[in-house]
Amino acid sequence: MVDFAFLLDTFFKLCAALPVTLGLFISAFLCGGLLALAILAMRMSRWRLLSGFARGYILVFRGSPLLIQLFLIYYGLGQFGAVRHSVLWPLLREPFICAVLALSLCTAAYTAEILRGGLLAVPAGQVEAGLACGMSRGVLLRRIIAPIVLRYALPAYSTEAILLVKSTALASLVTVWDVTGVAQQIIQRTYRTMEVFLCAAAIYLLLNFIIVQLYALIERRLTPMQRSRKKPLPAVNPPAGE
Repeated sequence: MVDFAFLLDTFFKLCAALPVTLGLFISAFLCGGLLALAILAMRMSRWRLLSGFARGYILVFRGSPLLIQLFLIYYGLGQFGAVRHSVLWPLLREPFICAVLALSLCTAAYTAEILRGGLLAVPAGQVEAGLACGMSRGVLLRRIIAPIVLRYALPAYSTEAILLVKSTALASLVTVWDVTGVAQQIIQRTYRTMEVFLCAAAIYLLLNFIIVQLYALIERRLTPMQRSRKKPLPAVNPPAGE
């Protein structure tokens, strides 16, 4: 027999922890996006020092597990006296801040490569045409380069956003009581693993469904030509007498 009362009660308890999960996701998404732009600028730089640093950053954070990165930040930074006596220590000793930092650093590496792929896909002819029309670098970036980069990078970027939502579950391992953390607390009290994790999975599935729909809406806004192609052509009435 399915205990619907227990499932409903568990679902509402997990939903109470949803703001923590959303806080982790939104904070890491924004911070990681800004950091990715800086890494992308260094990656595309002509200076070998900056380009080499960006390559090394991407290699480290894409090549090592996020769980290890999280543990190194949460447990490792406190071992350095310079960190413990710095002005940043009140922040770095907070589990939530450490989780956001680890998620941001990791997603920035992936996002930088996604944006670089979109940037390399920009047709050189359109850039040259914009320069020939007298566009400044800023106007060229805003009107031609940025929309094309977003258009090409959006499918992969939406996948990265979904992976980031699921990665927030790791924050429970450093005592951040998000949806997964609260689910583990309920399991410790009730020993009903299947029902609790089913409710948690349903919440993550709902979040990812909303993200997919938002990205689909943005993609439709960025590709009006493809949207117009899907519209049926108007019927042509034959001339009278035929």
